[in-house]
Amino acid sequence: MALFIKKTSRWRSHVAPAAVSKRLPQSAGAYSSAFLQGAERKQALKEQLYEQISPERIASLITRDASLARKELSARLRRVVYADTRLTLGLSSQAREKLIDEIVADLIGLGPLDMLLQDSEVTEIMVNNYNKIFYEREGKLYRSSASFINDEHVRTVIDRIISPLGRRIDEQNPLVNGRLPEGHRINAIIPPLAIEGSALTIRKFRERIYSLSELSEQGALPQALVVLLQWAILARQNIAVSGGTGSGKTTLLNALSLVIPPAERLVTIEDSAELTFDFHPNVVRLEARPENLEGRGAITIRDLVINSLRMRPDRIIVGEVRGDEALEMLQAMNTGHDGSLTTLHANSPREVITRLVTMVGYGSQLPAEQIERQIASALNLIVHLARLGGGHRQLVEITELHHKNSENSEAEVQLSRIAHFEQEGVNPEGLPQGRWILDKIPDFFDVLVSRGFAASADVARWRESFV
Repeated sequence: MALFIKKTSRWRSHVAPAAVSKRLPQSAGAYSSAFLQGAERKQALKEQLYEQISPERIASLITRDASLARKELSARLRRVVYADTRLTLGLSSQAREKLIDEIVADLIGLGPLDMLLQDSEVTEIMVNNYNKIFYEREGKLYRSSASFINDEHVRTVIDRIISPLGRRIDEQNPLVNGRLPEGHRINAIIPPLAIEGSALTIRKFRERIYSLSELSEQGALPQALVVLLQWAILARQNIAVSGGTGSGKTTLLNALSLVIPPAERLVTIEDSAELTFDFHPNVVRLEARPENLEGRGAITIRDLVINSLRMRPDRIIVGEVRGDEALEMLQAMNTGHDGSLTTLHANSPREVITRLVTMVGYGSQLPAEQIERQIASALNLIVHLARLGGGHRQLVEITELHHKNSENSEAEVQLSRIAHFEQEGVNPEGLPQGRWILDKIPDFFDVLVSRGFAASADVARWRESFV
């Protein structure tokens, strides 16, 4: 039995701003003359400012006292602006003052990152070095026209980000991970590990959670699978959401969490808190803690998973499993915490099993066959996501797990595909198009009606729609 759902994804196109400085290469695309004039004006004013005060001097001022640096740079820029009014021809006094504030903001605070952080459509910011800044919008990468002054300026911004977190970065500790108060996840790495200069990556936190139906409207999955996943949550299926980096795992996990009944007690466990559970009345959010400056005090995800078992959770939600905490997570799923959720990096559902075996092996001496048996007992479904052409993220496969069904089978875990997306090509915009195929009815459908998770008429209609 197979269901074919024609799906052509259409996303809004976005044209990246052009790099207008002679120091930066031009990006492809069409740009408005108003933007070019504004960017060129800013760059020209910066060049005149640099003639009065060198970039090295600016970076030094920012390092010593950002507030004092802001006042001095504002005063110098004001003199530049009003000394040569040709650069601000046609601007009112109010517009000129705003321009001064924008340029100073580029140099102080988080410098050229401020505007990208304020842009709600930008999902990730990547600083390769001081004059190469890229950002992601709607799954596509663009190069920013902005740049830092020099590597010292990048280091200053990194220090400004991580200092409130009680972290430090230097030659002895040249890399750091952390989370900003807004929830953004950051990674910084400096020389000698970063060969071409200090690098910074910021994955922005989405304040708004998308429901499964909203994700369906965006082309991430068909409505039929929205219903399937809703029933899976209500039927307390243990689910692993898998996929590559940036494939939308956390977004889908948040969407699944919206289906969890409010009467249940949840414990969420994350390395850097990204899940949003403000809507749920009974949730405890836990976050791992790195070691302090003295190299002590680290609390790992494994520690938190073990501790969560003493907190009377109905469901445990591990934001991402990546190490030896996998053993405790599987044991929790096997000991009365049905309906638990997690994510992990993997390129296919089969690779999920391989990675879990490897991760459990980090903290135990169990043979692979025994680990696979635990996986088959603990997990019910693997929901696999992928990042396809044009930056489009979507669900591509839902797979059910079983114990091996014959003595001739080598693997302890048997995977049976419930549904998958078969790509047939791309549309003129470079986005994937294809069809969804239903391969089998999930086993947990047998209990939907008997346990009151769905009415028999609803299940019958769902089945009939696939005939």
